[in-house]
Amino acid sequence: MSANAEPVVSELIDLLSLERVEDNLFRGQSRDIGTKYVFGGQVLGQALAAAQATLGNDRRAHSLHAYFLRAGNIDHPIIYDVDRTRDGGSFSVRRVTAIQHGKVIFFCAASFQQAEHGAEHQHKMPEVPQPEDIEPTRPLPADVLERLPVKVQRWLSRGGPFEFRHVYPRDELDPPKRPPYHQVWMRLNERVGDAPELHQALLAYASDFHLLGTATFPHGISYYQPHVQMASLDHALWFHRPFRADDWLLYSLDSPSAQDARGLARGQFFTRDGLLVASSAQEGLIRVAPPDPAPHGDGA
Repeated sequence: MSANAEPVVSELIDLLSLERVEDNLFRGQSRDIGTKYVFGGQVLGQALAAAQATLGNDRRAHSLHAYFLRAGNIDHPIIYDVDRTRDGGSFSVRRVTAIQHGKVIFFCAASFQQAEHGAEHQHKMPEVPQPEDIEPTRPLPADVLERLPVKVQRWLSRGGPFEFRHVYPRDELDPPKRPPYHQVWMRLNERVGDAPELHQALLAYASDFHLLGTATFPHGISYYQPHVQMASLDHALWFHRPFRADDWLLYSLDSPSAQDARGLARGQFFTRDGLLVASSAQEGLIRVAPPDPAPHGDGA
């Protein structure tokens, strides 16, 4: 655990603890983690937290389907308007609209269910090294970091609330081309309370890391390169079984397709003993700008 892990984790918990303005209206703050706009995982986690706040303790989220419509401004709060669409005998549905500066920037539908018994099966977890057998990611040397754009410097130099250990690390500054598969262990950097709704909101936040990036692997590009533009368009998340976000989870990712400046990626979360606890999917924008033209008058 890094020296600054504890305050960073408490900051994330605070972000997910929304201010209740009215019965169905909530206000959330934003945190600059080095991205140009509000991090999509933050909005996902806050929207789920807003929906959870309108339910009793007997129902847990089992699915969330979201669309990102506009980039969020880090310097201003976000209002979450929750519609209590349905409360049935076993299921509840909430629609959440995120608003900033009077415009909708995001909306989602989330479904919740009382615990029930039924048939069970799952995919097998990939055979990968355990997190203790993988070296933590080393920080970039200062001379390399200072040559990067300021927002990327902030992203890479600031310790985040989650620790990531990549099974097959990739140089994001000079990425090679490789098949669109990725596995990364992750966990919250500090133990937190036992509330299942908190761990679901934390996983919603973390599910936006590394997902769309998997779609860039066959093309030898990455988010950190100045000529690459990437943005989440939609996001789906399914919760299958109980878990803790402060225990190691394997995020196993693949990208079945990229086309029309869009990439599709899918993910599965496994506990270290092989239990499949959640699945994700996301389509995102991936634009690659043409190279700058050669300067004139140099005889080239």
